[in-house]
Amino acid sequence: MTSRAKLKNAEWNGLIRNKQDNKMHIISSTFYKSFTKIEDIKTLGLPEIAFLGRSNVGKSSLINDLCRNKIAKTSQTPGKTRLINYFTVNNNLLYFVDLPGYGYAQVSKQERASWPKMIEEYLAKSEHLRKVFFLLDIRRMPNEMDKAINDWIKQVPDIEPVYILTKYDKLSKSQAQAAKIKIALELFVDQSRFIFYSVTKNVGRAEVLKQLDEL
Repeated sequence: MTSRAKLKNAEWNGLIRNKQDNKMHIISSTFYKSFTKIEDIKTLGLPEIAFLGRSNVGKSSLINDLCRNKIAKTSQTPGKTRLINYFTVNNNLLYFVDLPGYGYAQVSKQERASWPKMIEEYLAKSEHLRKVFFLLDIRRMPNEMDKAINDWIKQVPDIEPVYILTKYDKLSKSQAQAAKIKIALELFVDQSRFIFYSVTKNVGRAEVLKQLDEL
């Protein structure tokens, strides 16, 4: 795999941090392009922050919440994200990359099988990937596909994934803590790598932005 493009720390920090509080702020965001194949991806060579997870896990809602802007389409119907969607953030400073949600049954076998393959190929070939956020529904234990994708993420050089447990508001605090422990054990991941997230309860946004701040 080719070496990943990286901005110098001083350059990165100066561009995305607010000068008053020295913290990451998202000041602008917009849809850039969608791609059906990895080989078709043509970008400006900006650093990429990838979001991936099972269908209906809440990727689009989380991206919209982070950006405080409805740039990603949301739907009550699972499997809405079937393309690799790129969004520019902070005046073309970086990309948020919304990868296809996998696991939705109400499509053809061929289409369903293509999504994990697309994710694996993106993780292997993206030269500008800087961070991976793996979203998991806190109410569900990881299935075999979750575990396979987790193994792919772990193989990406120089990337330490962050695990976001969505739907946090659906459980009590004690239930959420117990679920985190079980999910961490299933994936063989340290509990410190997990972030609880709820759009409705405004939980987790600051922690995710802090992860971007630490790039």
